[in-house]
Amino acid sequence: MSMQTPVTSPAETTGGALYAETRKAYPRFLNKGLYRRLKWLALIVSLGVYWIVPWLRWDRGPGAPDQAILIDMPGRRAYFLFIEIWPQEVYYLTGILIIAALSLFFISALLGRVWCGFACWQTVFTDLMVWIERLFEGERAQRILRDRAPWSVDKLWRKAAKQVCWIIVSVLAGYGFVGYFDDVHSLTRDLLAGQASFTELAAMAVVGGCCYLLAGFAREDVCIYMCPYSRFQSAMFDEHSMIVSYEAWRGEPRGHVKGSGRGKVAADSFAGRGHCVDCRLCVQVCPTGIDIRDGSQLACIGCALCVDACNSVMDRVGLPRGLISYDSVYNQQARSKGDMTTRTKIARPRVFLYLGVIGLVAVVMLYALATRKTYDVNVLHERSPVFVEISGDRIRNGYTLKILNMVREEGHFRLAVEPLAGAGITVIGGEGEQMQSVDLTVAGDSVGTFRLFVTAPRASIGGRKSDLVFTVTNRDTGKVVRRENLFAGPES
Repeated sequence: MSMQTPVTSPAETTGGALYAETRKAYPRFLNKGLYRRLKWLALIVSLGVYWIVPWLRWDRGPGAPDQAILIDMPGRRAYFLFIEIWPQEVYYLTGILIIAALSLFFISALLGRVWCGFACWQTVFTDLMVWIERLFEGERAQRILRDRAPWSVDKLWRKAAKQVCWIIVSVLAGYGFVGYFDDVHSLTRDLLAGQASFTELAAMAVVGGCCYLLAGFAREDVCIYMCPYSRFQSAMFDEHSMIVSYEAWRGEPRGHVKGSGRGKVAADSFAGRGHCVDCRLCVQVCPTGIDIRDGSQLACIGCALCVDACNSVMDRVGLPRGLISYDSVYNQQARSKGDMTTRTKIARPRVFLYLGVIGLVAVVMLYALATRKTYDVNVLHERSPVFVEISGDRIRNGYTLKILNMVREEGHFRLAVEPLAGAGITVIGGEGEQMQSVDLTVAGDSVGTFRLFVTAPRASIGGRKSDLVFTVTNRDTGKVVRRENLFAGPES
């Protein structure tokens, strides 16, 4: 009626060796099930956002790029809707990355490796590549037989057609990526006209090549060997984290059964044995080729396709679903002891910690945006000559002043220096007169660079170096920015 199948350990299957040669995984396609539908939804949404977002427009006024999200490397700006980030404000990007990382930790604490299984770009593009492979080469068994068979015309055209489609997807992946760093309208026109720059083509080639190699050929090896996330994911889990797991207490000892279809299995087929029928369908649908019945493993990306596969088998043999389930270790242990009550504990210290840090970083970023400066000032002292002695027993120092006008309107500023008594300012290329304060104008969304001299009586200098403060006042808003520097002179 049934055969008992012994459970073997990984060491036994490899003869005790510490290294096992990597074997190509041939994932079986499952066209139904909750998690399969969620993966299709995640793929469509992810790729839709990836390729559509660069085409969204945002009016920023004349002379400004109108792409909603753009990282303008030549112009040294990053645009996110109404926010314009300058190089000096790179900490905003740092804050975004910190929030993204902490959000990943937060989600992992609740739902395990759901990011890896559904939304990671490696997973998304690999799913697409495998779907294309299945389209041309057939189901799992057909692909295995075709790879083992000698070359023929049929095999050649199917393999070639698959590679062409993979290359098209990879080119589109590179095109979408470059579209975030260059105006996508201009990029498209240049590509169609054959006038794209070397930088654009090189970036597309690198990103597209990575997509082609990693999603088309490396596939699960990226998740197992290259991705660091799988190495430290266990530090983010606890007994209440949702993970893909196998109910060994219910499934073992496993074995095959005769008969197929709902209700066609004899009632005593599972007497004295577990519910696992050892069909290995859970292994066949796994994109990394692991056996979830061996326990939680580094290679499990949490896609839960094995859950759909096992549930379909349980339906056919008339047994309850959930032999493989997306559940917490706590619930698994409780059920093994006879407590069938499902408990999902969300309020946990780990979760609150992640939420608290995310909230703190978000508040700091919002405050920084709300109090963001509309202009900034940098002052550099000339290195040679450090100072010049001029007539009238006066000392002159040279400086380069840069005013960053971070708004679209023209900025009007007034420059003064303190606390040296009798100090005067001369702007090179200006009126040429020495004044206690000078008015400067800077075009909107630009950096105004001014070379200037500061002259002071020798008597007001307190030694070889004296403190000097540059005060720049925005005459339109009244805001003041001060920058400290030094005024050099001869030894007393």
